[in-house]
Amino acid sequence: MTDQRLVLLSGWGLGSAPLQPLADALGVRLQVQVQVQVQIEPLPELDHASVALWLDQLDERLPDKAWLGGWSLGGMLASLLAARRGSACPGLLTLASNPCFVARETWPTAMAASTFRIFRDSYQQSPSATLKRFAMLCSQGAVDARSLSRSLTATAGGVDSLAGLDLLATLDTQEALQRFSGPQLHVFADADALVPVSAAAAVQALQPDATVHCMSGASHALVLEQVADVAALLSRFMEARA
Repeated sequence: MTDQRLVLLSGWGLGSAPLQPLADALGVRLQVQVQVQVQIEPLPELDHASVALWLDQLDERLPDKAWLGGWSLGGMLASLLAARRGSACPGLLTLASNPCFVARETWPTAMAASTFRIFRDSYQQSPSATLKRFAMLCSQGAVDARSLSRSLTATAGGVDSLAGLDLLATLDTQEALQRFSGPQLHVFADADALVPVSAAAAVQALQPDATVHCMSGASHALVLEQVADVAALLSRFMEARA
């Protein structure tokens, strides 16, 4: 894996800051065994929810032959892009990322559609207050949820558009996870308030060749809350496939 890259895609609303400690920790760990450059890529700033256009922009911006990873919405987009790139993508890493964020008949292990509609309406009426609530939901289940929420809110600076929410509601990566034949690691959190922990078993059943791990005592913001453990898990997975 000499001179390769790992690209981490950020999630909706909170920007790249929550991923920076993880990127730093991964950069240190991976340089010990393999030469991998780690970079964070913000989400496209688009005013529509066209999946094809979001993927086109990412595909154009991201380096070729890079491992793809992401947190939440970023992980969903990474999954779709990995499937699009096929053998040109060495591997896929997702963090607290459900194949469908909103429940549907083919994927019931997700947020109820009615709950999501209430959140979307709230954001449309009061974006700032809703983003603060979103940070609290991301932190719910953490040992120190209040401090984690404050940290997420203080550094927030991401794409928090309605288009991003609409994209989150419509994305379905089930077929992509089945189609992508490269190494896959999907990390879930057992105290996640946004992605049901049951999604971990559902993903394993969907793609038996994938590695699925559920972190104990972790919230949706596991990328910041348990950064050392997440970095160790991801780096071991990549090193084993170097």
